[in-house]
Amino acid sequence: MKRPTPFRLSTSSNIPDDFRCHLRRFCIASVILFAAFTPTLWDLLHYCLREDLFSYILLVPLITGFMIPRSWRDFELRFVPSSRIALAIGIIAALVLALSFRHVGALGSPYPNSLSLRMLSFVLGWIAIAVWTLGRRLMSCLIFQAAFLIFMIPLPPAAVETLEWGLQHASAEVSSWFFPLANVPFFRVGLAFQLPNITIQVAPQCSGIRSTLVLFITSLLAGYLYLERPWQRAALAALVIPLGILRNALRIVTIGWLCTRHGPEMIDSPIHHRGGPVFFAVSLLPLLVMLVLFRKFGKASGHFAPPPPDQPKDA
Repeated sequence: MKRPTPFRLSTSSNIPDDFRCHLRRFCIASVILFAAFTPTLWDLLHYCLREDLFSYILLVPLITGFMIPRSWRDFELRFVPSSRIALAIGIIAALVLALSFRHVGALGSPYPNSLSLRMLSFVLGWIAIAVWTLGRRLMSCLIFQAAFLIFMIPLPPAAVETLEWGLQHASAEVSSWFFPLANVPFFRVGLAFQLPNITIQVAPQCSGIRSTLVLFITSLLAGYLYLERPWQRAALAALVIPLGILRNALRIVTIGWLCTRHGPEMIDSPIHHRGGPVFFAVSLLPLLVMLVLFRKFGKASGHFAPPPPDQPKDA
C-alpha cells in the first residue's frame, strides 16, 4: 500500500478551496489592522532604533514568519469556528488600547508606557483576527508562534528598572564570590568594589539586561526547534538567568583583575566598553551544551523518531 504524501505549502493548490476564503479574510483584516496601527508601528521603529535595549524587536516578525513553515506538516487546514475566544481577546485588546491614551504626551507623542500598551493591543488584536478568521484548529498549532509575538512589545520603564536592579545586585553578589578565586583583594560597599588601585561600581549599564533578554529569546527558539518535551524547554529557558548573572560577574571580575595587574587604565580598555559580544558568546557555550544533552538523552517519541520504512506497493 502506498504511503500518503505529507502535506506541504509548496504551492497554493495544496490549500483546500474551502479554506482559501478564510485566508483571504485573515489577510484583509490584517491589512486593516496594520493600517489602523501605522502610527504606533512607526513610533515603535523609531523607538527601537533609538534604544539599543529593544533593537531585537525588529527581528521578531521575521523570526515568527520563519517558524511557521517548520510546523506546516502538522497543520490541519480545516476551519473550526471560535468566535467567543476571538471576541474575548478582541475586547481585551480594545480595553488595553483605551488605557494607552492615558499615557500620551502633551504633543501627542506616546510615552514608553503608552507604546508598550499600544503594541500589546496590536498583538492581541492580530491574534484575535487570526483566531476569528482561521479558526481554533489551525491556531492550536500556532500557539508558540502567536505567543512569540509578545516580544514585539517593548518592556515598560518600570519593568526595565526592576530587571536592571535585580541583575545589578545579583552580579555584584556573585562577583564577591569570584574575586577571591582570582586572588584579587577587595572591600565591598553595596555595588562598589574597592580594589588595591581602583574602585569599580556595578552600574545599571553593567547589568547585562540586553544580552540577557537576547539570550532568553535564543533559548526559547532553540528549545522550540530542537527539543520535544516541555520540561526540557522550560529548563533551558530557566538556565538563562544564572547564565546572565555569571556572565556579568565574570566580566566584572575580569576587568577588576586587569586593573589590579596592569593598571587602572584598563577600566577604559576595549574589553570593558566593547567586550559585551565576547562574554555573550562565552555564555552561549553552556547553553549549547545543555541543548545537546537534552536532545541526546531526553528525546521523546514524535518529531525526532526516524520515519517508518516504506511499505511495499501493491502489485
